[in-house]
Amino acid sequence: MFTPRSQALVEAIRSRVVVGDGAMGTMIQESAPSLEDFQNHEGCNEILNVTRPEVIKAIHLSYLQAGADAIETNTFGANFANLGEYGIESRIEELSFAGAQIARAAADEASTAQKARWVLGSVGPGTKLPSLG
Repeated sequence: MFTPRSQALVEAIRSRVVVGDGAMGTMIQESAPSLEDFQNHEGCNEILNVTRPEVIKAIHLSYLQAGADAIETNTFGANFANLGEYGIESRIEELSFAGAQIARAAADEASTAQKARWVLGSVGPGTKLPSLG
């Protein structure tokens, strides 16, 4: 039912504390991307998966180097409601896929035979409550 990687994560969760990464948005702000990096969609962090993948990968690697066992993809806002605010809801798949590829590459780079690293898909609720329309 599980892939070997998934089974290893389940076993790790059952047997010890699995340490996750920290805030992606804060780290992105620290890297000071330009409006051009955001393709003029200021604050749309998921755009950086395609315009500045090296920045996103460096953030992932910094958390892994600090001891995180698992990192979340930079896809918290890759949903219809959030990307729709920028008029780019058609890019959900593109930005999500790119975010997953970057995180997977960073986790693979940081993994060793003694210490596996995992990627968790980040799915956020968007910026609007459904009850607010």
